Amino acid sequence: MLPNREGQRVPNITFRTRQNSEWVNVTTDELFSGKTVIVFSLPGAFTPTCSSTHLPGYNELADTFKENGVDSIICMSVNDAFVMNEWAKSQEAENIIAIPDGNGEFTEGMGMLVDKTDLGFGKRSWRYSMLVKDGVIEKMFIEPEEPGDPFKVSDAETMLNYINPKASRPQCVSLFTKVGCPFCARAKTMLQEHGLEYEEIVLGKDATIRSLKAMTGATTVPQVFINGKLIGGSEALATYLGA
Repeated sequence: MLPNREGQRVPNITFRTRQNSEWVNVTTDELFSGKTVIVFSLPGAFTPTCSSTHLPGYNELADTFKENGVDSIICMSVNDAFVMNEWAKSQEAENIIAIPDGNGEFTEGMGMLVDKTDLGFGKRSWRYSMLVKDGVIEKMFIEPEEPGDPFKVSDAETMLNYINPKASRPQCVSLFTKVGCPFCARAKTMLQEHGLEYEEIVLGKDATIRSLKAMTGATTVPQVFINGKLIGGSEALATYLGA
């Protein structure tokens, strides 16, 4: 059985990281001392669940975690510094500190080093997350010991529910636009004025008219979605926001 180390200190390790094309040693004391830190650890960078859900979930909720007392969020994996840096870059994970546990020392100290030779991975980390306060582990969420790669409890939502189940989640906003569209510019301005971050999908670059029509039934832009609901164009958005 994988050990739950709640109440214990994190292992004392020095990580070899790459910053600005130079090797930089980073210690666990630097990462955890005097701070409230979330750590989520996973089998490997660029792997499906890690890239599609685990890392993006924490990155998207980073501001919410900060509002609820978390100083930083660390992604840990038994990968080298080059791989971790490239993965974080490809994921646009600007809110996450990617730490390479290349030799598996931290993971072994946590009791989470497992054998993945059947996948050609060698020794890797079991998937888990934890809340660490001043170097002491307050809470751990360890994935069940099942075949495959279970992902049931170490996600960002589970961690946020533990820290503050009543925390306000950020709204998920996407809008279809096209270059030079004044109505699109107005919609973006309204979203910015209301403090709403958004994903912009540009016709001709990120999507086609056909995909726009398939999703919205319309061929005009902008078309705005908030939390999965189609709001419509700039006038509809103004009404929705009370602008």
